[in-house]
Amino acid sequence: MILIVLKAQIRPDKRDEWLSGISEYKKNVNSEPGNISFDYHENFEKKNEFVIVEVFKDSKAGEDHVNTDHAQKFFDFMGSVVPEKPLINFQSEDGKDAFVEMGEVTPH
Repeated sequence: MILIVLKAQIRPDKRDEWLSGISEYKKNVNSEPGNISFDYHENFEKKNEFVIVEVFKDSKAGEDHVNTDHAQKFFDFMGSVVPEKPLINFQSEDGKDAFVEMGEVTPH
């Protein structure tokens, strides 16, 4: 099983666009055969900071997810609504456990 946790600060002027985009993305990710769950939540202590929690059945399912058209489009979309790179914590069988900048998203 693969657990991925993202933290992303959303630009206040892009909040509505973000909520619409993440809702659609959730539907797409949940339909992937290797996806166990995909959820997002707002941090009530930090307005417009969202946490995304993704669980995939194995490393292959996680790799397949990143390579889907909807993920690639979402990474670009996400870059248009964040002021800085999101942070990612990717935990897998190898025990890797640390928040680092998400390489797939570049703010623009």
